[in-house]
Amino acid sequence: MKFLHLADLHFGKSIHGVSLVENGDQPAWAERFLKLAEELRPDAVVMAGDIYDRNAPSGDAVSLLDRVITGLAGLGIPVLMTAGNHDSGQRLSFGGRLLAKQNIHICGVLSRELPHVTLSDGHGPVTFWLMPYIFPALAAQMLEDDSIHDYDTAVRKLLAAQEIDFTQRNVLAAHQNVTVNGQEVGRGGSESMVGGVGQVDYTAFDGFDYVALGHIHAAYPVGRDSVRYAGSPLCYHFTETRQARKGPLLVELGAKGQPPVITTQIIPALHPMREIRGAFAEIRAAELAGERRGEYLRIVLTDRRPEPEDYRFFRELYESRGSVLMELVSEYRQFRDIDAPPAGAAGEKSVEELFLDFYAERCGSAPGIQEQALLQFAGEQLRMPEGALLERQARAMLEYALKQEGAV
Repeated sequence: MKFLHLADLHFGKSIHGVSLVENGDQPAWAERFLKLAEELRPDAVVMAGDIYDRNAPSGDAVSLLDRVITGLAGLGIPVLMTAGNHDSGQRLSFGGRLLAKQNIHICGVLSRELPHVTLSDGHGPVTFWLMPYIFPALAAQMLEDDSIHDYDTAVRKLLAAQEIDFTQRNVLAAHQNVTVNGQEVGRGGSESMVGGVGQVDYTAFDGFDYVALGHIHAAYPVGRDSVRYAGSPLCYHFTETRQARKGPLLVELGAKGQPPVITTQIIPALHPMREIRGAFAEIRAAELAGERRGEYLRIVLTDRRPEPEDYRFFRELYESRGSVLMELVSEYRQFRDIDAPPAGAAGEKSVEELFLDFYAERCGSAPGIQEQALLQFAGEQLRMPEGALLERQARAMLEYALKQEGAV
């Protein structure tokens, strides 16, 4: 039995204002993926959550998913899909019973009995279990169990409630923050968790022959080789460029008890992301001499603060090469001590004045009238005594609630 494991498609995503649908990145990936599926002819495709980037996806994002699942159905390849935390389970699973007749199986909403599909090969049956992103409160309500207060317990009790024959081969598709003894194995850029939120230990999945994970955008095993993140298909954050070669995982299951064979199927990005770090003159010379085209770029200056003309230079250079400069930032401040302002100088200025200085320094001009009004309001809130601020916030919440009640 061989299947493709992918996750975190985030169809409809934009990066620094650039739509990855409109700029061709995600459509190009979709076409390359369908060509790969046609070449490999897997027995199934498993999509482990975050199919869309937003729970109310754009029409273009929906059309793109339609292209993918229609293409796979045309190839006769079953699709097994579960919802992630970015998805609206109800929207994702719309028409699910009708799609199931075309071997497109979607688990969007948590139920007491997890949807599962059984396929067969020469070694017998393989059952694919689909588990959407789980919130403990929802699992507690579903299982009528008030002892469920954390993600790990929720997952364990939900799986224990299923009638799973572990003498046969079983595959689970899940979208959670899976860790090893409370420690994150790797970081996934834009989907890295903060403070260990939502942790599920990998031992919760003991017994499964393979666990197809989504949620973290880097590809790596968790605890054992058969519990694995596929990672996102494209870099969605510049920290994700550490894993520049991305692609779905081809998983081959042999007989029960044999370890799966897992290989990454690289799908090149239409616009590779690249971060450049260094002194301005060095970067300028290297980029003028280079010939790379069609990239998304982030420049980090280490020896100076960027000036407006710096941005114009790099922007025009990259535009001439079909690339996009997404960020031009500086780390210069952390290396500067000699021209720091005298002690107490900053304290003599208001928050508004400090920000205006910073804005003018970075942008070369003053903010507009609306921005200055918003800044003044923020400064007033900051200077307000804590008790008065809490009182104002409580009053605003009460007024909002009364308005809502009156509107009903």
